[in-house]
Amino acid sequence: MGMDSLYFLDLSDNLLQGPFPNQSFLSMRYLFVSNNKLTGEIPSLICNSNHLEVLDLSHNNLSGMIPKCLVHSNVLSVLDLRINSLHSIPTTFSKGNHFRNINLNGNQLDAPLPRSLANCRNLEVLDLGSNKINRTFPYWLEGLLYLQVLVIRSNKFQGRIGNPKTKFPFPNLRILDISNNEFDGPLPRKYFKYLKAMTNVNEGKVALKYMGETYYQDSLNVMMKELYIELVRIQTAFTTIDFSNNSFRGEMPKIIGRQKSLKGLNFSHNNLTGFIPLSFGNLHNLEWLDFSFNKLTGEIPRQLADLPWLEVLKLSHNQLTGFIPSGKQFNTFDNDSYIGNLGLCGFSLSRMCNSHEAKKPQPLTSQKEDNLEPENGFGWQAVSMSYGCGVLFGTLMGYLIFKIGKPKWIVRTVKLEQHIMLRRLKKNAQRHGGKK
Repeated sequence: MGMDSLYFLDLSDNLLQGPFPNQSFLSMRYLFVSNNKLTGEIPSLICNSNHLEVLDLSHNNLSGMIPKCLVHSNVLSVLDLRINSLHSIPTTFSKGNHFRNINLNGNQLDAPLPRSLANCRNLEVLDLGSNKINRTFPYWLEGLLYLQVLVIRSNKFQGRIGNPKTKFPFPNLRILDISNNEFDGPLPRKYFKYLKAMTNVNEGKVALKYMGETYYQDSLNVMMKELYIELVRIQTAFTTIDFSNNSFRGEMPKIIGRQKSLKGLNFSHNNLTGFIPLSFGNLHNLEWLDFSFNKLTGEIPRQLADLPWLEVLKLSHNQLTGFIPSGKQFNTFDNDSYIGNLGLCGFSLSRMCNSHEAKKPQPLTSQKEDNLEPENGFGWQAVSMSYGCGVLFGTLMGYLIFKIGKPKWIVRTVKLEQHIMLRRLKKNAQRHGGKK
């Protein structure tokens, strides 16, 4: 039986060396030759296979260009060429293609990202990490309705991430990793607003599901709990945002508190300022949180202590102050989570709080800026009304002390209702008027 009759071929994890076979695979639908030592270019003869659906040549030493015929295919679903030395990606992905997974991580790609990737309407996974790709954020990908994984970390992307160009950008995105680039400006609040797949939480017990196909399981390298880990299979419930090692500045948008499905959030090594939003206490599925090496101020929200699954917390090297919350998961974090914040004190640090610091309330500014939505009609207007009533009450108290000269009953007003005070005021006023 010759190669032309093969339907499925798996030569992964062997010691194959030398150039890739310059041979056609006419009937081949699934070809796996990963984790070998193949060198040279990918031969164009591979394109003679008109039925090829999955091509996995990852973890080799292949070089040169990616054959144009591969991105012109209307049959290929998975193109896995990660961890090679390929230096050029074709610019013309054809319309009507069936790509579901394109993984080019860990190559030498140095050209701008082709906009024709927007023709991959069925794309679920796009991993272009660890290359040399430059230019700005690829906003033309935001209209891909099925895209769940977008990884462009460790490239040379730069500039601001502006407003979305489409009405509902990235509606199914669950894994977003743009770390180790040269992005700057404020964090893209409007993008966070529309990450619906990270907002929806299925509270019921559901069976574990994984991304992939019958013969190919999607996999991914991700920074998780301080380590780069290869997810051999990607759970459909896995969600993470990694914006670390860029130059983002300004405050963290409180709207991120709506991403209740998030398991990981990493904004470390940026120039972020302001408070940690109280709304982040809503991220009840969070397992790791890293805001280290920024310029954050204010106190650590006590709401974070209620996150039941939080295993890794990194707030070191900021300008945080006040008392470190205690209880639950916070009792498991040590000095490393907080070092470099000279104003922090508490159980987890060698510096304990004095009585003044321990009783100091959280800054009002921090609390006010964090209300995602007014609830039950209670907002700053109600606070203003309460403040006004307090001023009126104090004025009346001062008037009585000065005018009547009988302050003994005032001591008891702390236990009396307001209408009793007003009744006495009226009575004393009448008596005073009768003496004239």
